[in-house]
Amino acid sequence: MNTKPLPDIAAQSAPHAMPLDWVGMCGIALPLRLDGQTLTARTDAGVSLDDASARGIHMSRLYLALEELEKEELSADVLRRVLERFLDSHQGLSSSASLRLYGEASLKRPALVSSLAGWKAYPFEVHARQDAWGFHVELQLEVAYSSTCPCSAALARQLVQQRFAKDFADRPLELPQALDWLGSHGSAATPHSQRSVARLWVRLGQPGAIPLRRLADLAEQVLGTALQTAVKRADEQAFALANGQNLMFCEDAARRLGTALRGQDWLEGFRLRVVHAESLHAHDAVAEHRWNYPG
Repeated sequence: MNTKPLPDIAAQSAPHAMPLDWVGMCGIALPLRLDGQTLTARTDAGVSLDDASARGIHMSRLYLALEELEKEELSADVLRRVLERFLDSHQGLSSSASLRLYGEASLKRPALVSSLAGWKAYPFEVHARQDAWGFHVELQLEVAYSSTCPCSAALARQLVQQRFAKDFADRPLELPQALDWLGSHGSAATPHSQRSVARLWVRLGQPGAIPLRRLADLAEQVLGTALQTAVKRADEQAFALANGQNLMFCEDAARRLGTALRGQDWLEGFRLRVVHAESLHAHDAVAEHRWNYPG
């Protein structure tokens, strides 16, 4: 049996002495418990390499520390403990540590009117960092919704009005005839709608569980036209009504979200980006806003 110690190349001096901002691993598969469900996420884990003469870090120590994320609901407290283990295992080498967790969470959403329900996927990222400025946690979430253009709606209404005036110019108007006309010609011109996406980055200001569902609920309530899952015709009609009564440019969506997020005491700052994938144009309409958010 070979009793010689195994070589530790990482302990050797670096051939070119230089500190590195971040060294670690990306794309580690890891089960997470988030919002009451277990999901498979990916993890990027790393630390700074401040010792310019050190050849490398101890990546296996980072990998083993990630096991703590499997044991309980993902929270700011758990993330802090993992990052502290990163740094404790790299004393003298590193002064900052970070984690990036990303994947898709599934939330069950009810239909607007009927008893149906279905699952929606919400892409998310959780960023945690421990450095000289303290401990920080950020949640990034993507929420999809429908948006109907106010300008297009106004132009469509004008065309319907013009056709109505033309068809009834030379005959008396009575309610049954008007209702029949609307049933046949009320959609002579329709506004254009588009599938849209809001991307939210929020810096969490309180310890505790990661508020993914809370943020998704808030965004969908504010926007008013969240994408649906299983629907019946009554739900589709209710969705059409919601869009018709909820016309918005990308600027409107960004301001609604920004106003709502500013009123939340559980976050320290945020950044948002809304993208309306135009059905009229071959390009997107985009609006961004940030509050108390670096960069």
